[in-house]
Amino acid sequence: MSRWTLFFVVLLLGLGLGLLYGWVINPVSYQDTTLDSLRIDYKTDYTLMVAEVYHQSNDLDWAMNRLTLLKNESPLHTIEESLKFASQAEYTLPDMFLLRDLHNALKENN
Repeated sequence: MSRWTLFFVVLLLGLGLGLLYGWVINPVSYQDTTLDSLRIDYKTDYTLMVAEVYHQSNDLDWAMNRLTLLKNESPLHTIEESLKFASQAEYTLPDMFLLRDLHNALKENN
């Protein structure tokens, strides 16, 4: 066998054994994972998805229920944190408008 053939055989064997160990023998198991354990960037993305659905449906109760899953002080606080992070992370203007619309609707509701 040439050096290159042996190299690729060993490489494929290592990859195969690594996948076998990670997927079959000792896979990662997440238990009792909730939305409030997300990092701020993922929480902001989740809030943006809620804002996109709100923009389409105008169902404020649904949006408030989804934002309470993040277990912050209030849905209004959640959207304010998301707006702050989104401006720091330079989200696009359409995304900022969606978040701002949801923020305004929540403010009017309180």
